[in-house]
Amino acid sequence: MIGQAIADGILTGGILALGAIGYSLSARILKFANFAHAEMLTVGAYLALALVSLTGGGAPIGPLSFGMPLIVATMVAGIGTGLVVIAVDWLVFSRLRARRAAALTLVFASFGVALILRNLVLLIWGPDGQYYGQELQIAVEILPDVRLMPDHVFVLAFTVLLVLGLHLFLQTSRIGVAMRAMADSPALSQACGIDTARVIRWTWLLAGMLAACAGVFTGLTTQIRPELGFNMLLAVLTAAVLGGFGNLFGAVAGGLIVGLAENLSVLVIPASYKPAVPFALLLLVLYVRPRGLFAKSVRA
Repeated sequence: MIGQAIADGILTGGILALGAIGYSLSARILKFANFAHAEMLTVGAYLALALVSLTGGGAPIGPLSFGMPLIVATMVAGIGTGLVVIAVDWLVFSRLRARRAAALTLVFASFGVALILRNLVLLIWGPDGQYYGQELQIAVEILPDVRLMPDHVFVLAFTVLLVLGLHLFLQTSRIGVAMRAMADSPALSQACGIDTARVIRWTWLLAGMLAACAGVFTGLTTQIRPELGFNMLLAVLTAAVLGGFGNLFGAVAGGLIVGLAENLSVLVIPASYKPAVPFALLLLVLYVRPRGLFAKSVRA
């Protein structure tokens, strides 16, 4: 039973890590907490659903419940979500930055953006839960008394590839180096000739793409609902704080800690109290180590 809870915790933690990495990157580089980030998980999940609905879903790949169209839809939805985030920045946040608005003003603006996005999703797709496919799956025993659905194994593997790919991007690409430099010192980066506007666009694009992947993976493991992102907001925020804003592998570790804590908690407390676990962790970390357990710059 403990082994199954750990496996479920790792799965949940991997998904949370993707959301936390995007949130952490944008918070570190743009210097404010964007509470609309969680809604990008919902936007990405529903964009992928719309694309899958248009293509009919296709034949499942082996033991998986979905076909190639969902993989392609996830990639396209990632780009689409990134563009939505860039558009939101152009319409809202960039105008506030131009007026030298305080960070708290940006935070309040992000709450407004979150409400607008959530209600747009509700208006377009309705309040009912939806699924990417209706294929039945048989859980696979990967260890003694530990079973996972083939979809869950795919989600874990794809999450690992995404994290490693982002690590290489930040370490080797010119824009990745510029993002790390701007995270350390925006003023010095601008003085050195770095195009900060371009870095900001790339930051939003990456954050949106990671959020979309997290939203799709959440939809695969549970179901897609308009409140998907809102329900994950506190867990994603806690994972980012645990990892230390801007730390790639710190965000991964934070996601795993939150995922494991949530799933192990049901062994000792009623499942109805599970959503309170991230809140308790957040309070504890803020009290003991406000900068996070692995705080450093955008480096892996």
